[in-house]
Amino acid sequence: MREEEGTGDREVIPLFPLETPLFPGVVLPLNVFEPRYRQLVADLSALPEGSPRRFGVVAIRQGWEVERVAPAEALFDVGCTAVLRVVAPQSDGGYQVVTVGGERFRLLDVLPPAGVAEHGGEAGAAPTYLRAVVEWLHEEEAAEEAAGDAEGLVGVDVTPGHGADEVVTEVARGSLELLAGNVRDLFARYVADVAVRQGGGDGLPDEVLEALTSEDLVPEDDAAPAGIADTAALLREVSDDARGLSYLVASVALLTTEDRQTLLAESATRRRLAMESRMLRRELTLLRTLGAVPVPLRQFATPMTPN
Repeated sequence: MREEEGTGDREVIPLFPLETPLFPGVVLPLNVFEPRYRQLVADLSALPEGSPRRFGVVAIRQGWEVERVAPAEALFDVGCTAVLRVVAPQSDGGYQVVTVGGERFRLLDVLPPAGVAEHGGEAGAAPTYLRAVVEWLHEEEAAEEAAGDAEGLVGVDVTPGHGADEVVTEVARGSLELLAGNVRDLFARYVADVAVRQGGGDGLPDEVLEALTSEDLVPEDDAAPAGIADTAALLREVSDDARGLSYLVASVALLTTEDRQTLLAESATRRRLAMESRMLRRELTLLRTLGAVPVPLRQFATPMTPN
């Protein structure tokens, strides 16, 4: 993975640590019940119309507890903002909220929260939730990716009327489409095999699995195992969006937090998809070898998450 470069823009944002990272464009519902996060939602809801109502989601390192060590040591250093879309107050004072993944950022410093007693509900008092100084991370555009990967494109002829840069960009974009198609089909096979095994079956026969493509997943197929119809619908939504596909795969596949963090930190869609192609092949091999799914298949929006 190449070293991620930030935009240089720094900002202080609220922080919400979770067990797994959030990805741009992915829906994240939350059941907010802890007092400090109730305050977070209340503070964001009270912002003037047009102000960004967002907080940063960062994954907690395995085996660490944010409350017992310095927060910066317990958290991964790349996260993603969650943009508030729906806020539903509950009778107990909590909230049901729906957020969507927004921009990626690098964690530069974590600001300690004030105690509840110290806050006291006073306007302008320090919040009781974590905040962080972050640097926004940019996504490499197709032209930048093509320029960065040009050294790997050999044997490309420059035809009359086309500059070398134009040819490299066209070839790179074409190869990105092929790579996205490959990942889409691998992901379809992976989800189908996991769904069958999660339903108590022994997985799909080898010949069926190898021949299966994303086109074989039908959203309206009520007879399909749980999860397949949802996956088919989401795959169609990102059918022409390689970046969206890469984040969909990263959020749904049963990967380790470390694998997901690696994918989140990657700035180029092409390289992210190339990593996912290797990861999906690895996971399919493990499924066939071990004959078991390590954890339950998540639904294709992050489930309601206690905090």
